[in-house]
Amino acid sequence: GHIPCGLICHPDKEHVLYPLGCTVVIQDLDSKKQTFLHGHTNNVSCIVISRNGMYVASGQVTFVGFKADVILWDFPKKELLARLSLHKGKIEGLAFSPNSLYLVSLGGQDDGSVVVWHIGKREAVCGSPASARSAGSATVVMCSSCRDEMFVTAGNGTIRVWELDLPNRKIRPTECQTGQLRRVILCVKMADDDNYFYVGTSSGDVLKVSTNNKLMTDYGPQKEKFSSGVTALLLLKTGDLIVGTGGGIVALCKGSNYKVMKKIQVQGAVTSLTCRGQGHQFFVGTNECQIYRINYSAFKEELIAACHNEAVHDIVFPLGTSDLFGTCSKNDIRVWHTPENRELLRIVIPNITCHAMEFMKDGKSIISAWNDGKIRAFMPETGRLMYVINHAHSLGVTAIAATSDCKQIISGGGEGQVRVWEIGERTHKLGEILKEHVSAVSCIKIKKNDRECVTASLDGTCIIWDIVRFVRIQMILANTLFKCVCYHPEEYQIITSGTDRRIGYWEVFDGSAIRELEGSASGSINGMDITSDGAYFVTGGDDHLVKLWDYNKGAVTHVGVGHSGNITRLKICPGNKYIVSVSADGAILLWKYPDLY
Repeated sequence: GHIPCGLICHPDKEHVLYPLGCTVVIQDLDSKKQTFLHGHTNNVSCIVISRNGMYVASGQVTFVGFKADVILWDFPKKELLARLSLHKGKIEGLAFSPNSLYLVSLGGQDDGSVVVWHIGKREAVCGSPASARSAGSATVVMCSSCRDEMFVTAGNGTIRVWELDLPNRKIRPTECQTGQLRRVILCVKMADDDNYFYVGTSSGDVLKVSTNNKLMTDYGPQKEKFSSGVTALLLLKTGDLIVGTGGGIVALCKGSNYKVMKKIQVQGAVTSLTCRGQGHQFFVGTNECQIYRINYSAFKEELIAACHNEAVHDIVFPLGTSDLFGTCSKNDIRVWHTPENRELLRIVIPNITCHAMEFMKDGKSIISAWNDGKIRAFMPETGRLMYVINHAHSLGVTAIAATSDCKQIISGGGEGQVRVWEIGERTHKLGEILKEHVSAVSCIKIKKNDRECVTASLDGTCIIWDIVRFVRIQMILANTLFKCVCYHPEEYQIITSGTDRRIGYWEVFDGSAIRELEGSASGSINGMDITSDGAYFVTGGDDHLVKLWDYNKGAVTHVGVGHSGNITRLKICPGNKYIVSVSADGAILLWKYPDLY
């Protein structure tokens, strides 16, 4: 939700498109079915659809000095048509000309040029620096509504109208005069007859500029400006405007005097406004990863999609069901309904990060580990707070697990202590402290009989504890930061992984190494989970790939490509229907478990 104008409704009125990491998601509005356009090597920075709905173009970010691609996609076939690469660093904005003859691309701050591409020939026609040396950099580009040869760029203190001279292969700019006003432009909308266009500014007002004499004709609101700037605009057939602001207000303004007639508040700053059809219905996208549908007549918001807008740290299924799962992130815990992919419950604790969570086996509570050093337990239906264990750990709680009789919670902290808590009907007290680890505990797994547990830590050790007598049974040492550990279901072996990218099999009885596999070619492995029969396990990490392994052969059988951030955790659901993986860019991906038998 952070990308300006990232949410777009397709002209066929049946699909919306939005970027997620380095993929472009096409979602059917009725069936909620999603298709993915894979092809970018880094995060998508802008996306646009041609007026006839045939083409989609998307631009990406790269590292400084490297070429950033614009990819042209065929929408009906959902396939890549061409890679257009000239710009460096980042593609700031894209626009199709009204008859889909040309595509205009605007480079980022390090590139600073605007290029016109011929779509039929898939080649550049011409380019030019986007803004004068005296002005700031241009950040928005918008094509005219009627003529293919005209477009507008705008940005920090600059508004320019460009004319394409095709025979001479040149583009010629005219600076628009705004009088005394100095503004940073955030969005541009062109009128249907091309006579004028509107720009939204960071100062919270809207400027109306004539395309004929390149002068600002009027602006408003003069007194009550919108807080946090006008970040998105929609132009209605009636001549009225719909304005989206950085303060999360969506307002309907009169075209003549910019007076607010109706307004609603949404969660997060508005980054996209897009019409469905003629404007009887429109969609709002905010930077807190919320998508709303608004009917023009009623002017009431309806939340149709939401997700985490920060890194997701954990994913858990309740015992024996694949229909629900919980995820946790900064500020909140969310419970999702798998068949419909919708959010059932959101537990918000502002400005605190939840590192790990667990559903109690009896289904009566959700326990969670937070970086303010508290363990919090919530009701699973309502999300009401049941109890808090204060000062559970000194450097934040980093891992948590519960025994199957629900009488004990085992937690790990950032300082390396493992603590056992006795949980009664109305009481919770500290049972024992196990001090061995010298760095943060990253993962805790408990045996089925509740007599032993294994803890993995970033200090390069995994320790198997007796949690009846509270003593260490075995210690596993490796030159790595352990991120994850799993018991084999028969509990005579454990598998571990971490930053050395190796998957280790270890004997529980004496802690000896059985074998070591190369788990990934690049980047640490952050999450793993094993099937209930122990035949297969999955891993995911900083290489953005989900890998399914045969446990006995130690070989990869399937690879899932789709994440664009580091995978933080992943789980196989009970009954082996799905694999759910979560990543540092806030995405939750559901994978179909492959048919192996």
